[in-house]
Order: sequence, then structure tokens, then C-alpha cells
Amino acid sequence: MGLGTLAQVLRPLQDTFDASDHPDLLIGLDAADDAAVYRVSDDLALIQTLDFFPPVVDDPYTYGAIGAANAMSDVYAMGGEVRFALNIAGFPEDLDPEILAEIFRGGAEKVREAGGVIAGGHTVFDAEPKYGLSVTGMIHPSAVITKGGAQPGDALLLTKAIGTGVLLTAAQQDYEDSDAGLESAITSMLALNRHASHLARAAGVHAMTDVTGFALVGHASEMAMHSGARLVIDANDVPLLTDAHRFAEAGAVTGGGSRNREQLGERVLLPDSLDDALGQLLYDPQTSGGLLIAVPDADAESLRASIEAEAGDCWRIGHVEAGEPGVVVR
Repeated sequence: MGLGTLAQVLRPLQDTFDASDHPDLLIGLDAADDAAVYRVSDDLALIQTLDFFPPVVDDPYTYGAIGAANAMSDVYAMGGEVRFALNIAGFPEDLDPEILAEIFRGGAEKVREAGGVIAGGHTVFDAEPKYGLSVTGMIHPSAVITKGGAQPGDALLLTKAIGTGVLLTAAQQDYEDSDAGLESAITSMLALNRHASHLARAAGVHAMTDVTGFALVGHASEMAMHSGARLVIDANDVPLLTDAHRFAEAGAVTGGGSRNREQLGERVLLPDSLDDALGQLLYDPQTSGGLLIAVPDADAESLRASIEAEAGDCWRIGHVEAGEPGVVVR
């Protein structure tokens, strides 16, 4: 669902609940972030999130693992640790139940990798398979990292290359020689953001979010709006997954990317000279994408090097500056 549509359907909920009546709800609908955060004591807050979607790959086990990694990512975007999760699944009545068992196995093993446990769940019959998790994490109330703390002078880091939407589309539509790109996307989607989140939290970053369905520029625009600052992204520094540019250029773009472009409107400014395929990728919805981090410039290279050495890839892709909140791509 696009940003504009989501804001519209959530409005009745925001009108129903007065945030002042729930002082322990540290992050909820009034300051929408990657997950809800509820304080249960002076030293402990719960992080709660939920995510599910139809299959993005053919292999059931891999689909389950990707679904779990994607759902847990919101806890890591807040700086927390996953503790337990509940399965959420819809499954066609006429398919072999062993397929669902493999989906659950993939998800369970990814949750175990994260140090958490599957504690139950709920499954219904549905015309199309769907799978995901409701995830509970924990954090100290004072350690929560939101998307609203970016400050002028911060550097912007990104921990995964983009292009999963285009690459999955290319594979689903049988584009020639799409295997390498698909493998690149799967490897990226299976990688947890856990340790990169640990390092970011230890570095005292100002803001963080994960890049998923609203694409890099969509989630950057949310960070900009919540922070009251302008995010500047250097397009040529944005990392791309293997063959993502080639397939974007060939037309393997998603409906979600088009919706992102339409609904973000003037919140994102792209130069007229920008390569069209690269522009498509900046709006490309990501599955289990990386962390977008705003960190003081003086600490940026140290954090980038630490993440690259201990947790996977990391790139510097821009900076934060004062100005009208939004995203400027240059």
C-alpha cells in the first residue's frame, strides 16, 4: 500500500486514540515509525511489529526465511533485539501441507539465527500463500532509535544494495539471464540487519530506518519529514544489486515502484539528467532491505568500516542538511 493511501486508512485510528491517555506508548500512530514501542518499566520497553506478504521466490524454505528476516528487520531498525515471534500464514486448501511446513521451517531457522524463538501463530485458508511474523523485541526505553532524529551535518549510510523488486520481477517474468540477479537478491534478502544494528546503536547514531516497500527515497523521505531536515542522496554512490540496472533498463519495473513515484510527489526531487533506470531503482520497493542510518559525520567512516568488517556491506550515500524537509537526489 502506498504512503498516501496508508495515511488515509490510518486516520480513523489516530482519531480514536489520544496519545496523552497512553504515556507508556513511546511510539505509536501519532509518531509512526518502523515499529511500536511500549514501556513496561524504567529499564525495559517492548518493540512490536508485524509483516507478511505473498511468495517472492519459488522455494518454500527460502520464502519463509526471507519473510522472517523482513519482519524482524523493523525491530533492528529501532535498535532492539528480537525475543519471540508468532507465525502469520494464509495457505490454499488444495496445496500440499508439506509446502507450508517448509515455509515455517525456513522462518523458524531464521528466527533462531536472530536469537529468538517461534512461540505460536495463526493460519487460515487463502487463495494465495502468505507468510510473515508478528515480532516482539526488547530495548531499554532510553536506547530506542527512531527515524526522526537526523540532524544537519549527519552522514547517510546504507547497509544493503538496492534492486530486489526489479530483480524479482525479472525472474518472475522470465527475463533472459536473470539467474545471477535473482541469486544476488536472495542473498541480500536473507541477510539479517541484526549486527549492523548493534554497531549503529553502539556508535550513537541519530536516526535509523530499514528500506522496504516504500523504496530508498520513500523511507528517506519519512526520515526527512520526521526529522524536519533535508536528506541529500548522491545517486552515483547508491549501491545496486547485480544486474539490477540492466533489468530496470529493460523494463522489469514494479507496480509498487510506480505507486511510490506517484505518491511521493514533490517530497523527492530527482535531477532531469538522472539516468532513467537508476531513477526507477530509487523508487523500487525492497524486500528485507538494509538499514538507512543518519550518523554524525565525524563518526561515519568509523561506523561504515566497522559494519563492513563485522556485519556485511555498508556505503556512504549522502548527507543531511538544513532546509525544507524532503529528499534531494543529485
